[in-house]
Amino acid sequence: MQGKGVFHECAIGALPWVLREQAAVTASPPGRGRRWLTALLTLFMALAALGPWPANAAVPADTPPLRVRFAPEKDYGPFIYEDSDGAVRGLSMDMLVALAEPAGLQLEILPAQPLKDILAAAQRGEVDLISSLRPTPERAQWLGFTRSYATVPAVLVTLPMARQPSLPDFKGQRVAVGRGYAVEAFVREKYPEVQWVALADDAQSLQQLQLGLVSAVVADVASVYFAADRLGLGNLQVHANIGFEYPLSFAFLKSRPDIGERLENALRQLPETQRKAMRQRWLEGRQQGGEDARVRWLTRLGLSLAGLALLGLGLAWWRSRGAPADEA
Repeated sequence: MQGKGVFHECAIGALPWVLREQAAVTASPPGRGRRWLTALLTLFMALAALGPWPANAAVPADTPPLRVRFAPEKDYGPFIYEDSDGAVRGLSMDMLVALAEPAGLQLEILPAQPLKDILAAAQRGEVDLISSLRPTPERAQWLGFTRSYATVPAVLVTLPMARQPSLPDFKGQRVAVGRGYAVEAFVREKYPEVQWVALADDAQSLQQLQLGLVSAVVADVASVYFAADRLGLGNLQVHANIGFEYPLSFAFLKSRPDIGERLENALRQLPETQRKAMRQRWLEGRQQGGEDARVRWLTRLGLSLAGLALLGLGLAWWRSRGAPADEA
């Protein structure tokens, strides 16, 4: 099953040479040699165009399942969170459930905790699998990562303002960020003049903003909209992407590469239609960063008025053309 993947990689690597040789063959005199070379080069290009076979179609049915201790984050919706009934939900949970059977994983779902506590438990070897995690050099020292299954930008959030601020405008002011989140190290290094306040999660950060205890919040845009909906916060202003993105992956202990291999194979096979349905369910309308909701509303209003104006001009022109015929 891995044969096609090997041919595919070889063909991709040889593609620049193939294109050069194809040009040379096309310019050469006709003959049997030219026909054979053309056929060979065409075969290489066809292999390059094909996608590789998955490394493993699925874990064989007689393979014993891997028992995996999965640590869900308590409040990182819409990716992973604990609802009011104590159930773990979110895009990452749906994704993991879809992958568990083909990957041959038997999940033991641990109590939901803040990310900082989960990472500490994983370093102690008490956790096998974490979801919704951005790879960083520090984490890569003891964690392995699958390919990402979602990407969202980090944005700046404030109460309504007349202008569009940026992080340098908050020099000496308190700005909230998730404790232990990948973006925390980024903003502390890039904007040391800001007084950073590390809080347990994005929901707590937004509540502090609402109470006036911080001047702004840095969080990923999907979490901002999700937490604002749950908390009933309607007076928030989402500003531009701060230049940091979250490509979210599953993370596993480096001492358990078998978990990573099985998840990676299952992720490779997951149909795009199924991925799209999950993203639509959890991320629809929650990935628009960089402008205030009022700005989006005014933009839509302006486009609507422009459309009505064009329609009015068209009707006036049509009537002016029809007027002489009516008078006759």
